[in-house]
Amino acid sequence: MGASVSAATSTSQAPVAGRASARPAARAPGGRRGPGPAWRKRAEIFFFVAPALLLFLFFVVWPIVKAVQFSLYRWKGFGPLVDFVGLKNYVSVLQNDVFTGALQHNLTIVVLSILIQLPLGLAIALLLNRKMWGQGVLRTIIFVPYVLAEVIAGVVWFQLLQPKYGVIDTILGAIGLQGPPQGWLGTPDKAMIAVIVVLTWKYLGLAVILFLAGLQGVPEELYEASQLDGASWWQIQRKITIPLLGPTMRTWGFLSMIGSLQLFDMVWILTKGGPANATTTMATFLINEGTKRQNFGIASAASVILFVIALVLALVYQRFVMRRDTHDPAPRKKAKR
Repeated sequence: MGASVSAATSTSQAPVAGRASARPAARAPGGRRGPGPAWRKRAEIFFFVAPALLLFLFFVVWPIVKAVQFSLYRWKGFGPLVDFVGLKNYVSVLQNDVFTGALQHNLTIVVLSILIQLPLGLAIALLLNRKMWGQGVLRTIIFVPYVLAEVIAGVVWFQLLQPKYGVIDTILGAIGLQGPPQGWLGTPDKAMIAVIVVLTWKYLGLAVILFLAGLQGVPEELYEASQLDGASWWQIQRKITIPLLGPTMRTWGFLSMIGSLQLFDMVWILTKGGPANATTTMATFLINEGTKRQNFGIASAASVILFVIALVLALVYQRFVMRRDTHDPAPRKKAKR
C-alpha cells in the first residue's frame, strides 16, 4: 500500500517538474530578453573595429578603386570620364622605356639596400650590444638619421653634394681628389651611387634598432654554455646569434623591400629622377606623368602596376622567406572525440 502511494505521488510530481523546467528564461528588466554573451562580444568587437575599418576603406580601398577607374580612361584631370580606352594606358606604361628603367632602378635599390644595410646593420648592432663607454650616445647618433624627415635629410644632402662648393667636394679637394665636374647628382653614372649612399645613411638606423631589439631576446645562458664549451666569438655569432636573429632580419628585409619599391621623396628631393632619368623610380614616373604632363590615366595605370608588383613581391616573400615565422612548424594533433 505504501509503495503504491509513493509511486503514485512520484508519477504525479513528474509532470510538475517537467513543466517547471520548461519555463522560459528570465527576462531582463523592461520585458526584453537580455543579450547573450556571443552577441555582446560581437557588438564590442564591431564597436572597436568599425572606426579603423571605415578609415581603411576610405583611405586605402576607395583610392585603389578610383585609381583603377581612372586608368581605364584618357583623362587630363578636368571634366567627366568620357574617353574610355580600356587597357591601352597599361600597354603604354609597360612599353615606356622610362617606366621599365624606373622598375629596374627600384629593383636595384631593393637588392643593394639588403646587401649593404643587412651586414652593416648587423655588425653595428653586435658592436653596440656589448657593454662599452658611450653606448647610448652611439645608438642615438645612428638612429637620428632615420627619425629625421625625408625632406630635411634630402635638402641637407642636396647641399652637401653640390659641385665645387659643396662640403663633399671641398673635403675631396683638400685631400687631392676631385668630384665629377657636373656634381654627384648631375652625372648619370654617379647619381644612383649618390642616392644609394644617402638611402643607406638614412635607413641604416632602422636595421640597427631592430637588430638590437632582437638581440635582447637571445638568452644569456646560451652564450655562457657555448663559452664553457670553448666556442669562439665568431662560432657563437654564427651558430647562436644569427639563427635566433633570423625572424628579425626577415621582418626587416620585408620592410626594406616594400619601402624601396615605393621610394619617392628622397629621390624627388635629390634629383627629381634625373639626370636623363638615371634615378627615376616608379613613384617619380607616375608623379611626373600626373602633375607635369597631366596624363592622369597613364599615372593611374602606373600606380596600379606599382601596387600589383609590390603586392606580388610581398606575397612571394611571405610565402617563401617568412613561412617559418608565420606558420606553426609543429603540426597540431587532432583532439580525440
